[in-house]
Amino acid sequence: MLKIEHEGQIISIVYRNEDWVKGLNFITPDEMFVQVGSWWYDKGKELASHIHNDFDRIASRTQESVYVKRGSMKVILYTEQKKYLQEYTLFEGDLAVFAFGGHGYQILEDDTQVIESKNGPFIDVTTDKTKFD
Repeated sequence: MLKIEHEGQIISIVYRNEDWVKGLNFITPDEMFVQVGSWWYDKGKELASHIHNDFDRIASRTQESVYVKRGSMKVILYTEQKKYLQEYTLFEGDLAVFAFGGHGYQILEDDTQVIESKNGPFIDVTTDKTKFD
C-alpha cells in the first residue's frame, strides 16, 4: 500500500491488487473523513445482518475512490494549490482513494472499466468541482 502525502495531508492512498490481506483491513486511517476497507474471508464466514443508523455527519468536501476492474489508467496528482505533485498507474484490481489535493485521469487501454465511489449527492459541476489545466 502506498500513501502519498503533501504538507501533512493525505493526497492519495493506493491499494494494489497484491496488497490484500486476510480478514478485515481498513485502508484509510480512522480519523479520515472517508472509510475504505477490504474484506478477505473464507467460505462459511458470516457477517451479522445490520442496518446503518441515521447519524448526522458533516462532510465539507467530496471525497472519491476508484477501482480498476479491467484495463489501466494513469492518475495525476496535484497539491491543494493545483501544482503538479506526481503520477502513477492503476492496473486491474487496484484501488485508489483521494482525500485532499487534486487529481486527473488518463485511460491507457481500450475497454478500461472503473468503478468510482464518492459521498453524495452530487449537486452539479460548479458546486462540486474546480476544474483546472
